[in-house]
Amino acid sequence: MEYTTLGRTGLKVSRLCLGTMNFGVDTEEKEAFRIMDAALDAGINFFDTANVYGWGENAGRTEEIIGRWFAQGGGRRERVVLATKVFGEMHNPLEGPNNTPGLSAFKIRRHLEDSLRRLQTDHIELYQMHHVDWKVSWAEIWGAFELAVQQGKAGYIGASNFPGWKLMEAQKEAESRHFLGLVSEQHKYNLNCRLPELEVLPAAQHLGIGVIPWSPLDGGLLGGNALKKQPGTRSGRDAARIEKHRIQLEQFSGLCRELGVREDTVALAWLLANPAVTAPIIGCRTMEQFEQSLRAVEVVLNEEVLNRLDEIFPGPGGQAPEAYAW
Repeated sequence: MEYTTLGRTGLKVSRLCLGTMNFGVDTEEKEAFRIMDAALDAGINFFDTANVYGWGENAGRTEEIIGRWFAQGGGRRERVVLATKVFGEMHNPLEGPNNTPGLSAFKIRRHLEDSLRRLQTDHIELYQMHHVDWKVSWAEIWGAFELAVQQGKAGYIGASNFPGWKLMEAQKEAESRHFLGLVSEQHKYNLNCRLPELEVLPAAQHLGIGVIPWSPLDGGLLGGNALKKQPGTRSGRDAARIEKHRIQLEQFSGLCRELGVREDTVALAWLLANPAVTAPIIGCRTMEQFEQSLRAVEVVLNEEVLNRLDEIFPGPGGQAPEAYAW
């Protein structure tokens, strides 16, 4: 496994991040334990989750599974750089009118304590805002996160789904408070979704914020099985989207056959070749999927292959404004 620093921090994380969104939903607890153990054995020390995973009335279930895995001991907690998120609704009727998505100081404090309890730990290395809260001031948000860091309950603060200008705004406000601010941005980014190259990636690089791509296979579209149209699978449910991109997917599969490398591996390797990217999130449902993802760190795509991928999946043409202006 290869390692890099998380943004401008000194924290070392693996170039692949284990996503746990499927744990307790499509992946049973026993299989989730096997995957997490295998991740540590493979050198992956970066695990990502969120308080809402489990979804709906089962929100929190994924964190509970990870907590029970930590409770087995054997250095599991000590070896993991743990990331979780706050923003979504946790379906707690006791919070009354505050049982809504957001980033109020009330919510951050309470939901951090709840995550720590479910995860059976006293701290989280990376505590992330799962989305922008357009109604809460940075004075309130940074005040709550500063307290969490001062108390040792969170090591670093990250964001997810932020536009480039919000990253800049957040950092300006953090600097005015003499606070480190954001160290990471989790963002949807893959061969088929390259809009972040316009402003999010350049802003993140300028600010020293590490980019953690989610949905690196675009919901399975880039995984190699989309063209097989197996009934009952995610590919089958997404038939309209597959047809829309059929020519690109066929060209992509042809290139991967020439290289002798699986489509999912090439898609991950393409992300790893971008200097703005810290670690793509591999959201495995099974041990087989996890094992297939590991090879991505071993594959180096040369300039010719990168150019051919640009032809198949053209991006916005560079960063703004040069991508669309003279």
